[in-house]
Amino acid sequence: MGITLVGKILIVEDSPSELELMGYYLTDSGYKIIKASDAKKALEIALAEKPDIIITDIVMPEMSGFELCRHLKRNPGTTKVPIIVCSSKNQPIDRLWAIKQGADFYITKPYTREELVNAIESMTVESMAV
Repeated sequence: MGITLVGKILIVEDSPSELELMGYYLTDSGYKIIKASDAKKALEIALAEKPDIIITDIVMPEMSGFELCRHLKRNPGTTKVPIIVCSSKNQPIDRLWAIKQGADFYITKPYTREELVNAIESMTVESMAV
């Protein structure tokens, strides 16, 4: 059985500089990325583009990353898409709550390129095991 490669990653981040940095890290690592600057737009994009992985911030205007996770996991079209939360919220309760809302992995800001890529790679290994 061959290795399944990640085709598209949706990045959901309201900070333009953070969105740019994450996009640079992932594009430079060979991933195709789609960007959304808010969670509501991300829902539309996720349904239309069918990304392989979604990376989201938590603290965003209008809809939080927690709410986005709940919506994605309840929607039949996105329920199986792995979600990585990337947030400056670094308390154990934040991690626990993210997992309860449907996140599959949690990394905190600031992060390194290696941490980000390792999180993505761990999602592809887990999805292959299923």
